[in-house]
Amino acid sequence: MSDLDNIGNRLLVIFDGQCGFCNLSVRWFLRRDRRDRLRFAASDSAFVAQLLGRHGFDPDIATGNAGTILVALALGTPEERLVVRSDAVLAILRQLPAPWPGVAACFRIIPRLLRDLGYRLVARWRYRIWGQMDSCPIPTAEERAHFL
Repeated sequence: MSDLDNIGNRLLVIFDGQCGFCNLSVRWFLRRDRRDRLRFAASDSAFVAQLLGRHGFDPDIATGNAGTILVALALGTPEERLVVRSDAVLAILRQLPAPWPGVAACFRIIPRLLRDLGYRLVARWRYRIWGQMDSCPIPTAEERAHFL
């Protein structure tokens, strides 16, 4: 089974596997993804490096001080694209059950420049506040199907 078979028509959420805040966020998304609309991949995987290269992104975009969350939409199709920062978070929220699509719609009203400014502030302080892990935590048996 290829990585694309595991994704299907779901969103692929690319996150910094060593970031404490990012790991907490992934766990939060997993608990709310009752419709099985999300898949997750740590930014340091070979699959993600190939995907980022295809779209002209630096492989380090999701880690370190430049770190951002990325979401791959329509993966493996001609419409495939990546969204970053606050647009990525909104794309994820739209896939979750109510009330999260409504929350995304409310935040969408805020201009991207301002949303991304808030996002960058959190990203800048994430290691200092939530810490940095030596490696990705091992998902439970139930969660493993959601990771590449």
